[in-house]
Amino acid sequence: MSAVPPSSLVSEYINDNICRVLALDGGGAKGFYTLGVLKEIESMLGCPLYKRFDLVFGTSTGAIIAALIALGYKVDQIHDLYKTHVPRVMASRSAAARTTALQDLANEVFQDKTFEDVMTGVGIVATRWMTEKPMIFKGSVAQAHGRKGTFSPGFGVSIADAVQASSSAYPFFERKVVITETGDRIELIDGGYCANNPTLFAIADATLALKKERSDIRVVNVGVGIYPEPKPGLLMRIAKKWLAVQLLQKTLEINTQSMDQLREILFKDIPTIRISDTFERPEMATDLLEHNIDKLNILRQRGSDSFAAREAQLREFLT
Repeated sequence: MSAVPPSSLVSEYINDNICRVLALDGGGAKGFYTLGVLKEIESMLGCPLYKRFDLVFGTSTGAIIAALIALGYKVDQIHDLYKTHVPRVMASRSAAARTTALQDLANEVFQDKTFEDVMTGVGIVATRWMTEKPMIFKGSVAQAHGRKGTFSPGFGVSIADAVQASSSAYPFFERKVVITETGDRIELIDGGYCANNPTLFAIADATLALKKERSDIRVVNVGVGIYPEPKPGLLMRIAKKWLAVQLLQKTLEINTQSMDQLREILFKDIPTIRISDTFERPEMATDLLEHNIDKLNILRQRGSDSFAAREAQLREFLT
């Protein structure tokens, strides 16, 4: 696999000048819902997703999925990785243990892959701890908004480190330090604190960097679903962790809805499909630290159901 040259940020099978964007929300273990949607989209297309989308952006769990898509993985392969690793990460009892498990996941899955290995345009969203600004790891100079002469894919950071940074939901994970190609030491936390829904950043790349006309852009934005809050267990109540989980969950959901509202105001003329349904039945109660594999499998099934309600529109967008 080699870096994507600027001229190659176009869909492989459809030469119609349409820029197709896939944006994946953060949400921890609830990314199983995202995989349910994406499996159906991939099956409809009959090809790996990187061959149909020109830009794939992701935050947190969406960053892990986006990076794997950009590296050429099929959704079933990503699902297998999630079933193996995510319950173990989320079942860990401390921030240090979760961080170690997340690092092991990232290193085992991505190994020594860099942003020069991606096969389509990619954006991995993290948040700078010190300056409270986003840091977006990209693979192609075509996505740069300036300083093209010094552009380095992913700032020289490995994909494993970038996705770990994007997924470090502080304080439930420790902050992640990355070292850039220029030797800068940058402390990062979860991208959900600045853009849990990365659609605006992806549209900015399509319109300003890639110079696409708004009428030539199609956006598919997949969330993680909205669910009732689970009841806390005794240990969670004693540790007051449940309230902290609620606060983090609410923070990310507010961020997601705010970003989507801004998209509707600023880019209402860009055709966009958002998939993130609300499930109100008590048995659907869950949060981003869910580690019950049976519950996670139900989330994946609900993602498949959500696709079905939008299949005709998605087919028009993507084929």
